[in-house]
Amino acid sequence: MKKYEQSQLLKNLPEQFFASLVTKVNSYIEKGHDVINLGQGNPDQPTPSHIIKSLQVAAEQPTNHKYSPFRGYSHLKKAVSQFYKKEYDVDLDPESEVAILFGGKAGLVEIPVCLLNPGETVMVPDPGYPDYLSGIALAKAETVMMPLREENNFLPNYKEIEEHELEKAKLMFLNYPNNPTGAIATKEFFAETISLSKQHDICVVHDFAYGAIGFDQKKPLSFLQLEGAKDIGVEIYTLSKTFNMAGWRVAFAVGNSSVVSAINLYQDHLYVSLFGAIQEAAYTALTDSQNCVREMNELYERRRNVLIKGLNEIGWKVNAPEGSFFAWLKVPDGFTSQEFSDYLLETVHIAMAPGSGFGQFGEGYVRIGLLTEEDRLQEAIDRLKELPIFN
Repeated sequence: MKKYEQSQLLKNLPEQFFASLVTKVNSYIEKGHDVINLGQGNPDQPTPSHIIKSLQVAAEQPTNHKYSPFRGYSHLKKAVSQFYKKEYDVDLDPESEVAILFGGKAGLVEIPVCLLNPGETVMVPDPGYPDYLSGIALAKAETVMMPLREENNFLPNYKEIEEHELEKAKLMFLNYPNNPTGAIATKEFFAETISLSKQHDICVVHDFAYGAIGFDQKKPLSFLQLEGAKDIGVEIYTLSKTFNMAGWRVAFAVGNSSVVSAINLYQDHLYVSLFGAIQEAAYTALTDSQNCVREMNELYERRRNVLIKGLNEIGWKVNAPEGSFFAWLKVPDGFTSQEFSDYLLETVHIAMAPGSGFGQFGEGYVRIGLLTEEDRLQEAIDRLKELPIFN
């Protein structure tokens, strides 16, 4: 069989970090080891039953067996705008300021292709979600990395960035609550970001994937809550985390109408639209009771407390995340991130994501997902306790 060579565009794509991590973990599971997988970012709870029932009913409707409107149903976009008004007191025009996405990742990868020309520059958090780089590679754009340091609460320090780099930048990615650090943003930081954007004409893309998950009675801020944010940027919100709908692939971009228009135009050429029954389920999720969201948040906070308390008690001194369903932990002295992750997987069969997979400034940390039952988290702590590095 003839083998066709891949295009240079595909060859230039970054390696899929999470795919290689899954392969390594699975190799230990296939050998019969009981691996406690804390390295994943996949919600472990089921989608709430009322959302599933909405899908079931909608799937039986013949109208949903046809092509749905290219840019999504109007009543879903209205539900998005009503959700933002209720949750964040943000006004959105449902037709011009809402784009329906095939999952948040799709929107994050599409935006550089929509807005950038080859050679233009994107400001990217380091450490950060690796797939930001995928869209940048597809757009043949360049990156300026923004270090997220613990001493600055894992917020970028814009004073570190050279003036000529700010002048070249066309796009900026931000993500709070943050993956992988669990940090949250402040009004002051977002206000500074808007001022910087206006000064240098930079479009801001705020990845709000973990917007529903905040701890210690702190509700995470939407970027669009800040005055002027909608003028200079968009926010990507996914139902994957808020409603445990990761496999359903439904999200939306909201904010600046010119960016929304560009996304819609691009998607017109890639897709028709989401399956109508999934749109109906998304409508139900956004408009029905949010008790399931509050219960999920409480679950993650209990897990966080078990994990952080247990780790500190065995001698691994770590800080608690303020949001997201991740904890970002300093590795013990004498290890790199990758070495420590490999050591844990080999010796006590616990999987953690090495911080180096999230960027240069992720070195020295590992990421843990709060996506395992409390008894398994406690078992992980008990296994770690037996290691000589914690004695």
